[in-house]
Amino acid sequence: MLDPKSGVRKTLVAAHMHRRTFLMGTAAVAGSALLPMPAIAQTKEFAGVTLNGASFTHGFQSAIQELLPEFEELTGIKVNLDLQAFAIYNQRMDLELSTQGSTYDFCNITFPFAGRWVGSGWMTPLEEFTQDANATPSDWEPDDFLGGAQAAFRDAGGQTYGYSWVAGVQMLAAARGDLIEQAGLAMPTTFAEMIQVAEATHRPDVAAFANDKLHHWAWPPYLMGMGGQVFADVNSDLTPVLDSPQSIEAAELYARLLRDFSPSGVLSYTDEQVMRGQFAGRINMRTMSVDWLLPIGKSEESQTRDTVRYAAFPGGPAGAFPGVNSQGYGIPVGARQKRAAWEFIKWALSKDMIRRLALEKDQLSVTRRSVLEDPEFKPAMTVNGQDVAALYIQALELAGEKDYMRYRTLSVYPQVGEKISKAIERIVSGQASAADAMVAANQEAIDDLRKAGAL
Repeated sequence: MLDPKSGVRKTLVAAHMHRRTFLMGTAAVAGSALLPMPAIAQTKEFAGVTLNGASFTHGFQSAIQELLPEFEELTGIKVNLDLQAFAIYNQRMDLELSTQGSTYDFCNITFPFAGRWVGSGWMTPLEEFTQDANATPSDWEPDDFLGGAQAAFRDAGGQTYGYSWVAGVQMLAAARGDLIEQAGLAMPTTFAEMIQVAEATHRPDVAAFANDKLHHWAWPPYLMGMGGQVFADVNSDLTPVLDSPQSIEAAELYARLLRDFSPSGVLSYTDEQVMRGQFAGRINMRTMSVDWLLPIGKSEESQTRDTVRYAAFPGGPAGAFPGVNSQGYGIPVGARQKRAAWEFIKWALSKDMIRRLALEKDQLSVTRRSVLEDPEFKPAMTVNGQDVAALYIQALELAGEKDYMRYRTLSVYPQVGEKISKAIERIVSGQASAADAMVAANQEAIDDLRKAGAL
């Protein structure tokens, strides 16, 4: 669901064009009556307090902004929520946090910056609130947030510095699942089966596979599935190891899917173009974030709503490693009104509010298990009888258990990711073999990190 280049899928910003039609399709679930507001303290002990918060522009944030008058009525706290363009927000907040400024009482912890912001001690540990019965009722349940959505906001000691409001989870969708069934095959669960399905279903009018050009987001799950890693050790040695045998094998596999089974010109495809191709039935399989895949079965614009099939992200010899990222609210160490800021976070991310935003505002990338398993929510993520929410939960639990996404929160990853994308392009276009491209990319990444003083 997040822009892989930045850690948040841009469809969460751009998908408003699809949200309206999707919401119409789930109106029967949401109903016309307003859902109950989350219960919080009615004493208004914070009457007259004004909080300043910040995040990047996003549908979730806009929905919260609309409901702030209700929060003020309940608590007496007025909230100024400053929403900025993604790149601008991250640049300004990085500077604000690095100086331990007091401009904001709460802010979004942006996924690619989580390692830096949390690891540098710029955010407040939240256990002081969650473990205080006077500050947090037991039914708020911090453990209800799925592990994969929370991993980026914990330090090495297990302390929590943020709570997630959205998560992007990669899975597999086949817009023309009927072609797979006609070939006598099932949705692939392994990379080998993906190749088998591609060979059996690729045809002039329907490409068996496609993905957008942000290979630094789409390819690493193939790398890890083959047993490779981006860095030697994310905790102690940030030397890139893109030249390993596993990396070269993963690059060749992924490049083959793009080269042999994708539409002409796929190297220039955007997220939107691939999704539109699946809508029209011109593209079959794609491994990508659920927010780009779910509309295939939900949007009224999709011509493949009846034939789309979903599956977990396929795995390789080392297992399955679907990409997962998230965004979360936290409290800067320089904040002046931390207790009141926690009241806001507690309200905005309560079970009732997350449920309400999902059903009324179509914010379906839910991070709370209780909402994902809610009988009223499940129809919104059920397509052709398939429980997509279950696949979503499975990926989030896997990422939380294995903690394999930490590489994306390292400050050095953007430089390395750029080399990955260029290497995949060179292989697909035939400019270089997988071995030559990945060896060159690895050396270029090492050179860049040395110049930056990271190695």
